[in-house]
Amino acid sequence: MICQQLELEKPSLDMEFTTTPTPPINGHTSLNSFTSNFTKFNSALTAGLLNPMSPPPRSSPTLIEMMANEPDIQSSNHILPNPSVPVAPKFQISAEDKQVLAMQRLSDILAARSPGNQFNDASSSDIKLALTSKDGITVSMNVHRPILVAHSRFFAMKLSDRWIKQQRVSGPYIVEIADCDDVEVYIETLRLMYCKDLRKKLMKEDVTRVLGILKVSAAIGFDAGVLSCLEYLEAAPWSEDEEDKVVSLLTELRLDGAGAAEVLKRVSFEVNNGMGEERSENGDVLLNLLHVVLGGKDERARRDIKLLVSKMLRENPSLGNLRKKSLYSACDMCFQSLRHHFLQAMASDFTEVGQISRQADNLHWMLDILIDRQIAEEFLRKWASQFELSKAHSSVPAIHRFEVSRVTARLFVGVGKGQILVPKDTRSLLLQTWLVPFYGDFPWMRKASKGLDRHLIEEGLGSMILTLPLAQQQEIFLGWFERFLNSGEDCPNIQRGFEVWWKRAFWRRNREEGRPRPLRITVATIDKR
Repeated sequence: MICQQLELEKPSLDMEFTTTPTPPINGHTSLNSFTSNFTKFNSALTAGLLNPMSPPPRSSPTLIEMMANEPDIQSSNHILPNPSVPVAPKFQISAEDKQVLAMQRLSDILAARSPGNQFNDASSSDIKLALTSKDGITVSMNVHRPILVAHSRFFAMKLSDRWIKQQRVSGPYIVEIADCDDVEVYIETLRLMYCKDLRKKLMKEDVTRVLGILKVSAAIGFDAGVLSCLEYLEAAPWSEDEEDKVVSLLTELRLDGAGAAEVLKRVSFEVNNGMGEERSENGDVLLNLLHVVLGGKDERARRDIKLLVSKMLRENPSLGNLRKKSLYSACDMCFQSLRHHFLQAMASDFTEVGQISRQADNLHWMLDILIDRQIAEEFLRKWASQFELSKAHSSVPAIHRFEVSRVTARLFVGVGKGQILVPKDTRSLLLQTWLVPFYGDFPWMRKASKGLDRHLIEEGLGSMILTLPLAQQQEIFLGWFERFLNSGEDCPNIQRGFEVWWKRAFWRRNREEGRPRPLRITVATIDKR
């Protein structure tokens, strides 16, 4: 047999036709050169995995199966061992043994042929194709030039009639392709050229394998393979990891036609709409979701979904302005409902008094989202301006109204921790409007609110007061001092803030007054006339 060399440029897939023949390993040939190594390794591995204290296994796994499950074996090492059970010794699989296993698997794939299928049929083939991976594994197979040329634009160009005429051989032509990313996937792609029903064949594969076949098919211009892979990906379910791989590969390949677009419709609106339309639609969907959550009737379900929506908004890459408009639209709805029911209760109409705590809870949730997005300044200004609500506060029983003060407390913490930055006039207005109602509701908040962090609220309130001018600090802290002495635990303890104010107002001033004044020297001029 005469080996013909091909001078062909490197295709888009990481592979190349080499000009120096490499002795291939035929798919039908046994691996005698590795038999000794392989047998010893198999015996040791099998013996080590069998625990004499455990019942006999249902069947002994093959080495190939154990290679496939190797990550599972490694992950199980994180489980603490039972000291009463002997631990099986660990075996490190060498690179040589891994190569042996890979070659055996490739040999088994090439040997498996359904009746009537001509793939790797030595008696009828006219091309002997040798594939070499980047790690040096080489395998050869028997293929047919008419099939390769009919299905692949790459092979149609490289194995053209002109090229055939230039060859003067009596036996099969030898073609070598080097630097394949995955020889096994390349073989599976070539095998598909011999199948009548590609869709049925791909149904036996998983998403990761189909992505590999798609990459090879696109590189060699196997259009039927590309179309079949895209149809599979459009219909098959994906895991999160697989989704990232699908999007990454399709973005990389930039395939023409509608097939790739149909697949990407799962993950992107940009396939159908422009960016502006996508943003608008995202805003509408977000607003609808918020309204549904805020109006939900099952409290347990509402709590669960609130956590879910908060997480989604935290991870949402949408533009801040769009998110702000939608969120404040939902806040306005809660504000209006809260005012309506609060004033209704003030008029001694308690038919829907439960809506007060419900809408206050909604506003508390919305405020958390706004603070997380760093867009809560407008909320604080609006809350500080609720004079009518503040005046009516004492007319409503504390059991129904104390949730409103939880919103105030969240604003105190936000300002005190630097999460909300507003001018001093706005900070002062918030305290003037809501501090006294907050004091009145604090006993109920402390007893009835589950998970309330009293110390966080006290620290936030004290820090917020300290952001005001010293004269306002003095007025607020002196009022708190008297209230705390008469109420004790029913009043927030902001002693730390009080101490800071005291040092600022008196200790530092007294220290400055006690300093010796600097010596001033004046020079007098004497007139000697």
